[in-house]
Amino acid sequence: MRRTSPLKLHHRNSPSAEKVLRKTVTSTHSEGFNLFHHTLSGMDDQTRVDITKTGPALLQLWNLGPLDMERGAESAATFSYGLALDHGSIWDLKFCPSGGWELPSIPRKNSQMARLGLLAAAFSSGFIEIYSLPHPESLYTHHKEQVKGYQSDELTICKVDCVVRLQVGSIKCRNLGENGQCFTLAWVPSKPHNHLAAGFYDGTVSIWDLKTKSALQKVRQGRVIKQYPFHSFQAHDHAVRSVEWCKVNSNFLVTAGSDRHLKFWDLRRLYEPINNIKRFLSTEIAWLLPYCGVAVAQENCYASHGLCGIHFVDSGFQGYKPYFLTPRKGTVWSISGSDWLGSVSAGDVTGEMIVILLPNLNVHSLNIKRPADRRFPVYKADFLPLTPSSSDPSPAVPELPAGPLVESSDWGHFKPKSFRAAEGHYSFLFQDTDLRKFHHFTKREPMKRMHANETKGDLNTERVQLEAIHKVRFCPNLDAHTWISSGGHSGLIRLHCVKGLFSSVAEKFIQEKSAQFQAKFEEADTVREFDYSPEVQHCIVQI
Repeated sequence: MRRTSPLKLHHRNSPSAEKVLRKTVTSTHSEGFNLFHHTLSGMDDQTRVDITKTGPALLQLWNLGPLDMERGAESAATFSYGLALDHGSIWDLKFCPSGGWELPSIPRKNSQMARLGLLAAAFSSGFIEIYSLPHPESLYTHHKEQVKGYQSDELTICKVDCVVRLQVGSIKCRNLGENGQCFTLAWVPSKPHNHLAAGFYDGTVSIWDLKTKSALQKVRQGRVIKQYPFHSFQAHDHAVRSVEWCKVNSNFLVTAGSDRHLKFWDLRRLYEPINNIKRFLSTEIAWLLPYCGVAVAQENCYASHGLCGIHFVDSGFQGYKPYFLTPRKGTVWSISGSDWLGSVSAGDVTGEMIVILLPNLNVHSLNIKRPADRRFPVYKADFLPLTPSSSDPSPAVPELPAGPLVESSDWGHFKPKSFRAAEGHYSFLFQDTDLRKFHHFTKREPMKRMHANETKGDLNTERVQLEAIHKVRFCPNLDAHTWISSGGHSGLIRLHCVKGLFSSVAEKFIQEKSAQFQAKFEEADTVREFDYSPEVQHCIVQI
């Protein structure tokens, strides 16, 4: 399926997804799915990473409607509400894995609303703030009661206070910005999710205990509750790019830094890492549930020829050498893993998103045959000159610059240098793969194109990479685990359903878990309003 999207449809101040898509499809309940992202003021904005920075930012919540794995999306995405913030760019967004969602019809007091989830945001100011997000329906009802003449079709932008602000230091030592910007954060995956780790520009990793009652770690100043970490350590000599917890044992985590090191840590003995590997510049890592290692995406600046791509790196428990999952022609900016599918998805600078089915890597990788058949493309975005159409017979023609490139046929190959220069003159061609079935998949044109681009693809670094994919995410929820979202430099966010990976075993499992889920809330509905106890109710809705 081929779709063309002209750049002239996007305004100059459209939000860029280069630093936008930080948390993607996150299920709240069976009635719909929501997507959070962060907007910038301009498509060509640049920001320094070596100093802390504050400024306006906007978090947007979009309602995607029901995402069915058989019928697909039943409605178009609609804007729910936004949060106006003042702490600069947002580098990472993570929802609390479980326990933060409440039933929309839960009985509440008049000034309180049912909670959609707990969202942690990492800012360029060096702060991490956690927000309690309400259900959009509860927010609309509250606005109708508080605002006279409120119209439901108006865009809702809220200025809110955070639940808690996490920052490095202590009560007596508060050198704001000393550790630099916060680039990554991660909730501990095991219940009750009371620990949160974050990585900073100076290579520091800090860990907070969100349930602490210590007066030395938590203090209220005005309307803000500030909390300090119970542990900080120097993990890298440069910025920490990614932090991931082990999903089996919360005593272990892995960090990747700009010093080209990948380190596995045991929090009980932090004087040295369990395993320290220096090979390439990592961009993002994913630690799937049944594996003793991580899938690592990398930049191509330090990679040897033919070895740029995605590697599986053992934590040191098995003692295996890194396994090369797939080659990529350019930098792989983002990688996401699905515990339900045992797969990872990745997006690179060439505008191609792929899915890799991981083999059993708990045994030696020498026994793995035909690794090229374990990956397939989801879509490919091509950056092309805008061709004249019948509706626009006289499109604008860019002016040629003065110099020797005027006589050269390669002038269009090196331009444009910015989004503004490309606007109105270039377009995107999205070539989506039919993922409903995988019959004769190796003989299809998308597979042949993917294998050809892995070794001989055209990577032009002389122009702005507007087709690049900078963030991909699998849906973490069981009832929509085959959905993947992606966002890139173009400001477009796309969703795809890999229907071919949905099996009858998964369908039966979803039906069983859905019945258990509904039974819990039917039991909760029997609680009368005057008998309502927050503690009892919260225990009932935990999943």
